[in-house]
Amino acid sequence: MKTIGLIGGITPESTVLYYRVLNQLAASKYGEPHSAKVVVNSVDFGEISKLQSENRWDILNEVMSSSALSLERAGAACILICANTMHLTIGAVEAAVNIPVIHIAEATSKQILSKGLKKVALLGTKYTMEKTFYIDVLKTFGIETIIPELDDRNEIHRIIYDELSKGKLTSNSKAIYLKIIQKLIQTGAEGIILGCTEIPLLIQQKDVSVPVFDTTTIHANAAFHFATT
Repeated sequence: MKTIGLIGGITPESTVLYYRVLNQLAASKYGEPHSAKVVVNSVDFGEISKLQSENRWDILNEVMSSSALSLERAGAACILICANTMHLTIGAVEAAVNIPVIHIAEATSKQILSKGLKKVALLGTKYTMEKTFYIDVLKTFGIETIIPELDDRNEIHRIIYDELSKGKLTSNSKAIYLKIIQKLIQTGAEGIILGCTEIPLLIQQKDVSVPVFDTTTIHANAAFHFATT
């Protein structure tokens, strides 16, 4: 197995999910007690969040590029940015290294097409839902994307930053998400992208009547496939 590099800490909660999935995949493929070959550069989410709110993507590009370069030097054969939103920096990251950077939206798009779907709803941070970097990738795969209305986007974003990023899970917030998801299904969504790596902490396939795309698991699986073929 080749070594997988993770730019983590965005947030620690989602990084734990990546690490768990990768190790489960390794144990399944190679048998117990095998685990995945992983190197992690964990950035400070407090600094990242502050720079996001200040719209300092120039500095974020530098932070993420530096993290990626350190992973390459540590022996990583590929890199995962362990956050949907921070794929806004993927261009800078790809320019900084000579190894593949696996795009979370591309991996998710392939899974959507494998289900035969053409129209999906995207949940995530306001950056992910409102900027075009994610939707543009989906469009290149022929997938139409709808996003929640403004008030719902604000509530989704608030729950991510105030609760999920801190590992706080509440039945009230789950109910809010499910109500929003139901509205999106009623407006034509054939599937739901959990486009924030913390949302799978709260919402699973069993909660929703249409296919749900857990981007954390999809992303980790794509990296594992690369590292083992």
